[in-house]
Amino acid sequence: MVEIQPLDIADPIRTQAILRRYGFQFKKSLGQNFLTNKAVLNGILDAADLQPTDLVVEIGPGIGSLTEQLARRVKQVVAVEIDERLLPILADTLAPYNNIEVVHQDILKTSLAELTANYPDHGAIKVVANLPYYITTPIMFSLINGEVQPDVLVLMMQKEVAQRITANSGNKHYGSLSIDVQTQMTAEIAQIVPRTSFVPQPNVDSAVLVLQRYQHSPYQIDHPEMFSTIVKSSFQQRRKSLQNNLANLFGKDKREQITQIITELDLPAQVRAEQLPIQKFIDLSNACFTTFTSKRSK
Repeated sequence: MVEIQPLDIADPIRTQAILRRYGFQFKKSLGQNFLTNKAVLNGILDAADLQPTDLVVEIGPGIGSLTEQLARRVKQVVAVEIDERLLPILADTLAPYNNIEVVHQDILKTSLAELTANYPDHGAIKVVANLPYYITTPIMFSLINGEVQPDVLVLMMQKEVAQRITANSGNKHYGSLSIDVQTQMTAEIAQIVPRTSFVPQPNVDSAVLVLQRYQHSPYQIDHPEMFSTIVKSSFQQRRKSLQNNLANLFGKDKREQITQIITELDLPAQVRAEQLPIQKFIDLSNACFTTFTSKRSK
């Protein structure tokens, strides 16, 4: 007799069967939307460029749709799930796999060092996640700036947020979020994901964002605190000129020095923040540090 193989967890028929069996009710407060589109799932796997030796940390496995696919391709998967109600479901759906550890934790209250400590013999560390919309950026930056820094992040998020992260100067989506991420990692949208790919269906479309850490960063930031302050202040009021935003930061009495800095950087007098590429922001922060900090300390 031929043994009938079960459908993948991500198959809409099996997903609905699992949800019915456990009487699972979605929590809006946790931003729960389970992926049921196999093409999108394959796109995520391709974007992660998975290798057999990889250690993958998955955030928010849900009922295991993506987790199952990851386990078939890599050495070890550590799946972090905050919703206790999903633990018995995951124990059932992922029972055939011996290379998955499900951890009941809040990813914002743990570290990759803790999650990966038991698996020292691995290749690259990669993070794959279908992030809740309401805490996308806190989770992303906790991963980018954490003690253990993954080589690759493949993150499902709201399309608009992904567009802001990947935007370049001159684009309406370009802002401090774009710069904060791109000074540390390359950022690329791998695919746009229609809202119909999820159960339940969210109100907006999503995107798969791929972040890869620079092997050799193109940016040297000598004064990170000044750089961060300049970038944040420059986009505080987007419609205002860079000159006016800097005057609000350093004081109206410094307008003449600010005008001189802008001129020396070969920028138009009424240039706005969204027109400045990242390197120009670095040059600007260096000039402001020299003009307003070094002189004041003497």
